[in-house]
Amino acid sequence: MAELSEQQEQDQGESKQARRSRSGFWFGIIILLIVIGLAGAGFYLFTELRSQQEGLGGEVKGQMSKQIADYQAQLVAIQSQLATLEGSIAGKDTHFNKTLADFSQLHNEKLASTRQELNEAIARLQRQLGKTRGDWLIADAEYLLSVANERLHLVGDVNTTREALEAADQRLRESGDAGVFKVREAIVSEIALLNSIEAVDTVGLYAAIQSLQNQVDSLILLLPYTGKAPSQPEAAPSASESGLLGSAISQLGGIVTIRHTEHEIKEILTPEEAQFIREQLRVKLEIVKIALVQHNEALYQSSLADAKKWAEHNFTPNIATGHFIAELDRFSAVKIHSQYPDISRSLKMLKDITKLRIETDKAMQPAEVAAPPVEAVKPSETVAPAIAAPAP
Repeated sequence: MAELSEQQEQDQGESKQARRSRSGFWFGIIILLIVIGLAGAGFYLFTELRSQQEGLGGEVKGQMSKQIADYQAQLVAIQSQLATLEGSIAGKDTHFNKTLADFSQLHNEKLASTRQELNEAIARLQRQLGKTRGDWLIADAEYLLSVANERLHLVGDVNTTREALEAADQRLRESGDAGVFKVREAIVSEIALLNSIEAVDTVGLYAAIQSLQNQVDSLILLLPYTGKAPSQPEAAPSASESGLLGSAISQLGGIVTIRHTEHEIKEILTPEEAQFIREQLRVKLEIVKIALVQHNEALYQSSLADAKKWAEHNFTPNIATGHFIAELDRFSAVKIHSQYPDISRSLKMLKDITKLRIETDKAMQPAEVAAPPVEAVKPSETVAPAIAAPAP
């Protein structure tokens, strides 16, 4: 009985375990189905959510792409404006730099020029302040020598040239400089050359020709011309002339001048032609004056001969014309000198005064003179000290 009960209890236990295993199996299946359902529902929800996200993402992406394209277009425009602005700034910067460089160069040039002029002025002032009275006299003599050369070769004024040379020699003598001795010798020889020249009064001759030019209007033309002003009557009608005939002759004599001539009258000149003839004579005399100032002997003589020929051909041979031609002959007898001696040697030597001073200093160095032997003398005798004479 006991075994039967134990077997029954085992059967009951096994049946309970079988029921429990079957219930667990179905519970697991139910749990698995629930999990599968939940997984399917989750997958469906995930799919829907993903499709919605993709649609929303496409719209957002399109808007973002559009906005990005707009931003890129704006950036391109801004970059273009920046490039234009940079080019303009670069051009202005280049122009400004060029202008600044030019101004700086011009300023530097002006500054250098001003500095050079200032240095030259300071050096000139220092040289002038450092000069002694002898230096000033030598500078004055140099100026006088240059004036003498100009007056001789440009104007031909021998007297003024001689006076300038003598004044220069006087300045050199007063300077007391031993180096100007050779210059003074050259000046003396140049004055001797000027004394051998027969001086021509150029100024007086020029004034005489000018006076002759003023007499051209007083000469009477050989041919008659129209437009001549009536001459004044020489005298009033005398008491012996009576009647209408005498009065008419007297009035006609005050208007008409009767002149006898041996030349054939071929034409009557106009006032312009008469004035042209007189002006031509003045021009010829003007050429004579120019040749006189330039000391051109050939031009001087040819111009005088031309003026004389013109006067003889176009003016009436009377006292005034004869005097005019006689003056021209007197001018032709004067021989102007176109070649003068060279007096520039003294000026060249004086400009090189430093060399002359060096040579003079070398020549004036005292020569060493040997003293004579001193003999024994008595105490009562006095011995004069030996003096070495300087070399000449």
